[in-house]
Amino acid sequence: MPAITVQIVVGMSYFRRLTLSVMAIKKKLTTKTSAAPASRVATKKPPFETAELNKELVAFFKQPIDNDNMRLIDCTLGVYAFFDYDNEPIYVGQSKEKVSGRIRRHLTNRRTDAVAMSVLDPFEVYSIEVWPLPDLQKKLGKKPAKHEKELLAIYHEKFQRAAAYLNDLEAAVYFHCLSLSSFKAVLNEKLPTKKNDVPLPKSYKGVIVNEEVQKIREHPDTRIARRAATIARLASIISERTVKPGLRRTLHVQAKRLEQLAHERLNFFSAEVESEDKKPGSEEERDS
Repeated sequence: MPAITVQIVVGMSYFRRLTLSVMAIKKKLTTKTSAAPASRVATKKPPFETAELNKELVAFFKQPIDNDNMRLIDCTLGVYAFFDYDNEPIYVGQSKEKVSGRIRRHLTNRRTDAVAMSVLDPFEVYSIEVWPLPDLQKKLGKKPAKHEKELLAIYHEKFQRAAAYLNDLEAAVYFHCLSLSSFKAVLNEKLPTKKNDVPLPKSYKGVIVNEEVQKIREHPDTRIARRAATIARLASIISERTVKPGLRRTLHVQAKRLEQLAHERLNFFSAEVESEDKKPGSEEERDS
């Protein structure tokens, strides 16, 4: 066989082996990346932090209150406040439907304006306090059926009075939280309005983050990063829409909260910062 023919045959054989090797490698890579293990995708369980939060919320709302064997989960009327990892009050709200459901929507999804508008970051909430109104709830009673027009009219009158009282209580809790705040402010976009001064009823407060989730969320650097991200989202919303002045006030409060935490973190490293500043040379030289 001529030498040139032998070379061509050998070259073709080498090329075929090389092609088969490349195809085999591609097959292995595709097999590894195309299908994730069943344990990673075939699950109906919520993420760890969400599941643990739900457990803590269930336990909190199962606690009894001092009213004819009622529990917090049975309360429809009430006011609530959220506190962060520094026990700083950050948000005040009210419920006319079900207190537990309202709080759960804040903390586990985006079906509230406060979360959707980046007014409130649910990850910042460490504890909650609730001021339920079981006596007012009993006086109001259940809503009559639509065909019971006379009873329905009476119910609506009582509901309006209950709503007015609830507004007054929300204002009382709001100003109570302002007195507890080192900023003398909370993150509410809308300030509550009141017509009458009302006393604060008995409240129920509890931590809704267990130790494992707390380890994930409480580190100051993590909290600084989340606050900065929240401020960026809120500022973006303000820049893209026509918003009420209250949202700008919320942005200012968020910025003050970020500045304080970052300042406290810097103070913790003050000795190292001073030592680093005293080193000779430029910043690039010191880093090298």
